[in-house]
Amino acid sequence: MTILIENLTFETIIGILDFERRTPQRVEIDCTITYPYSEGSFINYAEVAQLIETTMNHHQFKLIETALDTLGITLKQTFPLIQNLSLTIRKPNILPNCTVGVEQTYLFESL
Repeated sequence: MTILIENLTFETIIGILDFERRTPQRVEIDCTITYPYSEGSFINYAEVAQLIETTMNHHQFKLIETALDTLGITLKQTFPLIQNLSLTIRKPNILPNCTVGVEQTYLFESL
C-alpha cells in the first residue's frame, strides 16, 4: 500500500540566514510511504502529517538536509511498518523567481 501526503503546508523556522532564524517561513512537504497493508494493520496518514509538522516545529532545523534525515528516522521509528519513504521539503518563498527544495528516498528492509 502507498500513502501519499502532498503539499503539507505550514510555517516554521528553518534556514541558516539571520532572518530565517527569526521569522517562520512557509514550507511545503510531500511524503510517500510504502508499507505492507493488512486488515487491522495500517498507518494513519493524519498521524504521519501531524508528526512531520510537530517535528519540524520542535527542531527548527538550519538545513533542509538535516530535517529530512531526522524526519526519516522519526517516521520509521514511529511507524515500523514503513518499507519505503520519500520526503521532499520545499521553501517556496525564499528566492523570488523559483521554489527550492531537497528530496530524499529511504529504502528500509522488509520484515
